[in-house]
Amino acid sequence: MPEIRGVGIGLGVAQGPVARMSEPLAAPTDEPSELSVDEETSRVAAAVEAVARELEQRGEQAGGAARDVLEAQAMMAEDPMLADEVAARIAQGKNGEWAVHDAFAAFRDQLTAIGGYLGERAADLDDVAQRVIAHLRGVPAPGVPDPGHPFVLIAKDLAPADTALLDLDKVLALVTTEGGPTSHTAILAREKSIVAVVGAGGASQLSDGETVIVDAAAGVVVTSPSDDELTRAERRAAERAEAASAPITDGALADGTAIPLLANLGNPKGAADAVALGAEGVGLFRTEFLFLSSSQAPTIEQQREAYIELLQAFPGKKVVVRVLDAGADKPLAFLNDAHEENPALGLRGIRALQASEDILREQLTALAEADAATSADLWVMAPMVATVDEAAYFTDLARDYGIKTAGVMVEVPAAALLADRVLAVSDFASIGTNDLTQYTMAADRLLGSVAGFQDPWHPAVLRLIKDVGSAGATLGKPVGICGEAAADPLLAVVLVGLGATSLSMAPTALADVRATLLDHTFDDARKIAEAALSAADAASARTAAHQAAAHTKETQQ
Repeated sequence: MPEIRGVGIGLGVAQGPVARMSEPLAAPTDEPSELSVDEETSRVAAAVEAVARELEQRGEQAGGAARDVLEAQAMMAEDPMLADEVAARIAQGKNGEWAVHDAFAAFRDQLTAIGGYLGERAADLDDVAQRVIAHLRGVPAPGVPDPGHPFVLIAKDLAPADTALLDLDKVLALVTTEGGPTSHTAILAREKSIVAVVGAGGASQLSDGETVIVDAAAGVVVTSPSDDELTRAERRAAERAEAASAPITDGALADGTAIPLLANLGNPKGAADAVALGAEGVGLFRTEFLFLSSSQAPTIEQQREAYIELLQAFPGKKVVVRVLDAGADKPLAFLNDAHEENPALGLRGIRALQASEDILREQLTALAEADAATSADLWVMAPMVATVDEAAYFTDLARDYGIKTAGVMVEVPAAALLADRVLAVSDFASIGTNDLTQYTMAADRLLGSVAGFQDPWHPAVLRLIKDVGSAGATLGKPVGICGEAAADPLLAVVLVGLGATSLSMAPTALADVRATLLDHTFDDARKIAEAALSAADAASARTAAHQAAAHTKETQQ
């Protein structure tokens, strides 16, 4: 059967007719404006303001991670540097549409060259420019089509503003030709439980109206499906819906081995939904939301209030908080705003915090005070730890502030290779598979052109995870997984077989992972993991794991 391969998000499967995203607006022509400089400048300023307010309104409607993304886009639209660049072009007599197009394109190229987090924002900037130009022309902005019936949406990539407000009664599935598993499209699709395959380059050849099957579990789009294939896909969708509605239980394997299933959260407001979906605690609480939207570090009081709000939602449960993970790829004037040629390898994570220790000390103070005021089981960890000295530094400092359980994130291969020594001076490790894969494969996790390398199924990544799991078992230290890999149900089984003692993921992924773990014993998990480890590449590791999982099921029957 003809297949288009990409990276699947979740376990879902859907089928339906294709509808393609509308094409971008044609580039404006470089013609002199017929208005005065002041009139043209005012016209553009009004359009920018209208677009920014619309993005904020969409964010309020969408809520969750989408709100944060759209608010960031609104801030980007009104960036003073961009406004100056547009004004300079208008002062030369250019028309507003061309000035916006050219200024935004120049700014986008700068972000692309920087790469990392800012490189990923380049696509968002294109979307903002299109919306401003559409407003100036008095035409609708390019966006999601409305063919009048449910459809499978095909797009180059999806702007956050469009993903946030997708009509889930009409959009059966989403397929993008660009983007990777950690792109905003993928993250928002997972949050909304949209069946999605990203980075499927061949999907650009699909035509409106043709029927396809989108199989996220396999990471494929099946074209020209047979009646039997359509029937099987429909049956699988029904089975998945049934599994999602099954009673919520604690995470465990078929033999009763407990595998706590935790939630990844970026804001306390997501806690209630995580609890409702069965999260047994929090495996990763990202604290960046407190810092990234401000020109100065939040006060101890502001931080304490946010941490108390989070901890109160999980009385008696484990809550793992990651201290500020920022640096040159997410510049903060009060942390480190120096230009770096390769920010992904620069002053970030624990390195940036050591260089600005007062920020780390204030954060630990706020966390300790919140811990004292609540009954949750607070664990605190440092990001981007690469050396034993960094691990010891953070653990000792955290203990000085009364933090009872202090650990490290393993995202750098060096920390994985020396996991026995890192864990000897830490209480626990949490593996961030997104960055661990990025650094192991030398592939920017936010760069669509190398998305194929950003696959945690690669045996090189799995071997590093096994090293950490083995060290944890030897030393009696917990080893959690908090990267996107934990949300892949079969990979979750592999991770347990490699030594992971807990799994943390987007709350919407909990049901699929919970159901899949219950299909396998701990011995099964080890065998499936060994099959994946013995492969030569990510694709064959995934295939080997599927075959081993099928074999263990046959043996049980």
